[in-house]
Amino acid sequence: MRKNLIILAAAALFAPLSASATNLVTNGSFETGTFADWTLIGVVSDIYPAVVITYGSSADYPTSAFGEVVTAPASGGSYGAYFVSDSSSQTLTQTITVTTAGNYQIGFSAYAPTNGLKNTVNAAFTGSIAGNTLLTGTIGSNFTSSTGWKTFSSDTYLNAGNYVVSFAFSTPGTGGAKDVVIDNVYVMAAAPVPEPETYALMMSGLALVAFVARRRQDKQA
Repeated sequence: MRKNLIILAAAALFAPLSASATNLVTNGSFETGTFADWTLIGVVSDIYPAVVITYGSSADYPTSAFGEVVTAPASGGSYGAYFVSDSSSQTLTQTITVTTAGNYQIGFSAYAPTNGLKNTVNAAFTGSIAGNTLLTGTIGSNFTSSTGWKTFSSDTYLNAGNYVVSFAFSTPGTGGAKDVVIDNVYVMAAAPVPEPETYALMMSGLALVAFVARRRQDKQA
């Protein structure tokens, strides 16, 4: 009984610190099955613009990665954004609004399909969130067939205002190029770090609960 009371008290005391944050990126995991709330711009010289594919599907483009079954990242989900053109310069963007200045966690996940990595032409790719470039270079320099999903993340301080989330993909049109899938794009307020006084208050509260529980146990003995 005493242990249960202490656990309940701890949960109550820490609850305000563990409230889940809201992702400021709308449709950041593409679970609408579309590019809803995103803007896709650029020039595609072939017939393979960026699309949203379905994980676990062996269908042809545009449903999957040309028959290759792409598995979802560890966080789960059913869809991801697939950049695949051999001759293009495309940018996927979204503008987010930060209403409260503070520390934020930003990031996204990326995966290079095996069939694309077999192509000889490298694709240039840059992932940038709120002015922070988290990934830049070529697909070939950042991924291999054994890489699997990679997470690119950072912590940053953001003032109130509007910020751009951007993914740029370009290929030279000189042959089959490597491709990439992105998912789990997020901008979330970082959990606040309690002040020393807050920790002291928590410990005092736990000690009081333990004392009351012990007195109650002594009376029942």
